[in-house]
Parts: sequence; C-alpha cells; structure tokens
Amino acid sequence: MTPTEIRNAVCTLRAKGHSLREISRSLAMSRNTVRRILRQPHRTVDEAAPCDEATLARVKAAFERTRGNVVRVQELLADDGLEVHYSTLTRWVREAGLRRPPRRAGEYDFAPGQEMQHDTSPHRVVFAKAGTPDKIVTAQCAGLVLAYSRRLFMQYYPRFTRFEAKAFLLEAVRFMHGVCPVCVIDNTSVLLAAGSGADAVIAPEMLAFARTLGFRFRAHRVGHPDRKGRIERPFAYIEGNFLAARSFVDFDDLNRQALAWCRDVANQKPKRVLGMSPEAAYLIEKPHLRPLPDALPPVYDLLERVVDLHGYVSVETNRYSVPERFIGQSVAVYKLPAEIHVCRKDGTIAVHRRLIGERDARSTLPDHHSIPARHNRGTEREEALLRGHHPSLDRYVAAFKQRSNGWGRRALRRLIGMKRTYPSGPFIAAIEQALQYGLFDLGRLEALILKHVAGDFFALDAGENGDA
Repeated sequence: MTPTEIRNAVCTLRAKGHSLREISRSLAMSRNTVRRILRQPHRTVDEAAPCDEATLARVKAAFERTRGNVVRVQELLADDGLEVHYSTLTRWVREAGLRRPPRRAGEYDFAPGQEMQHDTSPHRVVFAKAGTPDKIVTAQCAGLVLAYSRRLFMQYYPRFTRFEAKAFLLEAVRFMHGVCPVCVIDNTSVLLAAGSGADAVIAPEMLAFARTLGFRFRAHRVGHPDRKGRIERPFAYIEGNFLAARSFVDFDDLNRQALAWCRDVANQKPKRVLGMSPEAAYLIEKPHLRPLPDALPPVYDLLERVVDLHGYVSVETNRYSVPERFIGQSVAVYKLPAEIHVCRKDGTIAVHRRLIGERDARSTLPDHHSIPARHNRGTEREEALLRGHHPSLDRYVAAFKQRSNGWGRRALRRLIGMKRTYPSGPFIAAIEQALQYGLFDLGRLEALILKHVAGDFFALDAGENGDA
C-alpha cells in the first residue's frame, strides 16, 4: 500500500500541471503506480472513517462469535445492514486491539556436531500391487536431521512404538556415521515416561539405549515446536516431493526408495541458508560428531510362545512356521526389525522374514510342514479279487469300472461281498444276464442274483405245492 504522504505528493504535483513522467522521475516510482494513485479518490489520514462506540461494540461482538475470522465479521455486519470495506474493518480490529500482532520469530544457530533433532509424522502412502487395487494406508514417517548440516534420514513404519524407535535411531546413527551429544524431541510418550519439557523423564529403556550410542534426549517445552524446526520443515517437503505421484509394493520397497531419495535428492539439493547442499555441509560437520561404539546395541523383543497344533507361533497377529516335532512345546521368539528367530534350548530352529504391515498373514518354510502322502492305490486290489474267475465276470468288472464315479472302490467292494456271499452259479448267471441288458445298478443286480438263487435251491413241484 502506498503511504499517504506519497499519495498526497503525487496529487499535488499533478494539480500543478506536472506530467506523469516528471512525477515518476521526481518520486522514483513507476508511471503505472502514479496512474493508479491518480485513479483512486484522494483522501488523507484525517479523512479515514472513524469507528464510533456503537459500531465498535457490534464489531467486537461479531469478532467473538466468529473466533477472530474478520471475513466472517464482515459478512455478519453486512447481514445487519452495515457495509464496511475489508481494509477499514481490519484497521478497526487493529486499533481496538482485538487481534494480537504476530510476534517476531527468533532464529536458532547451531555449531557443527552440536545437536540433532528427531520427530515423527503420519503420512498417507499408496501401496499398489499387480492385480490388486491401490491401497492407501497411514504410515508413520520417522525422521532425524543434523541441526548444522541439515542432513536428513527418514524411514516409514506401520506404527511407531519404542521397538520401532530404537530400530530407527540405530539405522539413523549408522547413516550419519556418528551422533551429536543432544537429540531434541517432542513430548511423545514413546520416548518419555513422565513429565514434559525441562521436567521430562526419559523412559529407562530409551535412556539406556541412547547412552549406549553416546547421546542424550532433550524434550522441548510444550507448544514450542519451533525448537526442533530443523526436522519439522522437511516433513512437508517429503509429502510434497517424495510421496507425490509415487506408489510402493510394501514397506520394504517404501523404505528402500525413501533411503535413495534422502541420498540422491534431499541431501543433494543446495539450501539458500547454507549456501551449499546438506551433503557438502555434512563434510564440515562429520569430524565433530561423536564416533559410534564398536559394538552397537541389538534391537529385539523377546517373546515366549507355545507352538500350536498347526505348527505355528503367532507374533503381531501373523503366524510363522516351526518344525512339526516342536508342536506343543515352549519356544523363545526373537522379534528383530527385519526377521523373526524362533529358538529352543539355545538353538535356532526357524528364521523367517518379518511380515511388516500385514495382518493375519502366514509364513511357512518349505521344509517345516511335510504334506501327508495320499495312498490312493486305485482299485487294483479290488479288481484282483474279482478278475480271473470267469470271463463274464472279467468283462463285467471292466465295463462296471468305466461307468463308476471316481475310483469306484466302494462299489467294487460291494460286488466282492456279493461274490463271497452268494453261490457261484447263480452269481455268474446273474452277471451274464446283467451284461446282456447293460445292468450296472448293484441293487438290481443283487435282486437278480436272489432270483436265480431262489430258482435253484427252492424249486418245488406243482403236486407238492398243491398238497401244501
């Protein structure tokens, strides 16, 4: 906005007959600005519309109703019949002290190797596999940055507990090849046991883990996220650059691409505040970092499990196979960041790739669960008991097998029972008659056998029947 004194000078020079070029040269401004000033109605500061007490009371009431939204205040006043320009309304709000002026932001300066900062942020990630629709999940992005060089390291996790925090910090300090003595964090319960800010109590396991690596945690006071602004700002950059128009197969693929992006993009891009890239500034900071210990602390969770009747142990809703001989026995399960180790009596009996970001999934090693052999002998034994006794019976068995559903073992065994139960003569006679008429219903065949048996063994002459 042009100051009132300059506006008055432009109008005065124009009134004295000076041209636009002369005015622009004398006041060091463009001719377009001079034209815009002359097109606007001229008024001085004293001519600004004052705000009387009644109007100010209406503005204050609307300001409270809209919770400080001046645009809505203007709309509410317009509904009540008071038309006020937005610039005038904002001036009234400032003069009445209804809105606090923004505080001047400070700046933090860090020496090389002085501090590193850690934080997490939820991001929406797209997982896409061939043959399946895209799946959007909320993943936790964990980041760590060196405060001086702004060198960034990040990874993604389906959730972020103390186990994931230790796994991430271990990978981060390996990536940095050293640590700073202080790591600034927020007041998350993942790392804190109680308190906040200067009174924060670090969880004992996280305190011991950090001490082993050579640094300590420091929580900033509540509501002061600017204290770790070095790590706050990159999260928006990650969402707008790394995740934009990218999809991933699984968490392993996501973290591989995230690591490559940190190395090739984020840490190679020159920053105006540094005058160089973070990777170049890291070369200055690296000699000031504390070296890592010779033996890094392992990250694992020890779980006690009993092998179920199906030969699996359950970890985080997923199931991992164990050799069948350990069914019903207690085993020790070591959950590592990338693997699952199943041990018993100081010996490892199974090693699986950890299923990350999956639920109710199953991992089965090929040599753990043998598939029971199905002893389908066919009908060789049954056919051997029927064949070789009579040519008619051989032909009937061959034709009967062709017309049977499946193996036909049960039907052949029933035919064997008929052969063993009834006399050979009536049985063969019934078989020949069944072949003649194409009869393969065993119920009707048995009725036919009984008819022949009755004719051979119970035939009585007519006289005897009459005497009876």
